[in-house]
Amino acid sequence: MGLERKSRSFLDPQALARLARLPLLSRRPMQGNVSGRHTSPHRGASVEFAEYRKYVPGDDLRRLDWRAFGRTDRHYIKESEADTNLRLCFVVDTSGSMAFGSAGVKKIDYAKRIAAGLAYLAIQQGDAVGLAGIAESVVTEIPPRRNPAHLVHLFDLLEKIQPTGGSHIVPLLHELAEKIRQRALVVIISDLFADPSELQGAFEHFRFRKHDLAAFHLLDPLELDFTFHRPMRFLDMEGGSAVFADPSDIADRYHTALSRYLQGLRQAVIETGVDYHRTMINSDYEPVLLNFLIGRTRAGSVR
Repeated sequence: MGLERKSRSFLDPQALARLARLPLLSRRPMQGNVSGRHTSPHRGASVEFAEYRKYVPGDDLRRLDWRAFGRTDRHYIKESEADTNLRLCFVVDTSGSMAFGSAGVKKIDYAKRIAAGLAYLAIQQGDAVGLAGIAESVVTEIPPRRNPAHLVHLFDLLEKIQPTGGSHIVPLLHELAEKIRQRALVVIISDLFADPSELQGAFEHFRFRKHDLAAFHLLDPLELDFTFHRPMRFLDMEGGSAVFADPSDIADRYHTALSRYLQGLRQAVIETGVDYHRTMINSDYEPVLLNFLIGRTRAGSVR
């Protein structure tokens, strides 16, 4: 399937063509409904040997290992790893803070590039893709499907998304962890403005449900550097009150709070096994996705 002719601001066909050389793999066994390239928690027909088990009446006689019978005079079934397709579910933060961007690119624009790029790669390899946009509630949602026409629908939805309102990311992540019933690769794309300990609880919920969880943590350079040089009014883009302050008076406290937040988040993703990627929105998104894909190729799958 080629890229559709309609121009999309968040698509770079040349970058996607280069990225398509690498597979998008799950780190955990998936439960799909067709054959694919991802490890299944069930045994099946494959070239990759898994284990022997004793024959029981009703087993397919074609799977008997006659060499094992010759050595042991007992009947054994040779089991192999089953391969299946995956469900890729995006959780895109659409709250007001995602409208921020100091270098010409807003967080929501970068989020759309990541989601669209990975969605295209997944559909190309026969996987199902779905999306949920969240702010104060789940503002938009489409279930995972694997046909190419569904990708156009997903792109249309991404194009319409506008960041607005507050953020209830933690309760909504808990809600989605329950709603996504079948094992999936869940990719969160957000600035993750929430208490790290509460985020850790949500991450653990996904792990308990046996989902493979990845997170792209979008940050603007100004949020890390805080390079403001004159008194100004700071606006809460999620609806809170404005604060007038001199940056030189609050810079030390800001950096202390930021360091505490980032350290807490780092600890949360380590303890919950999240495939975490801190991403600056002034960087090229192609290397970000390339590192994501390569990391998953190296990580392999665990049962």
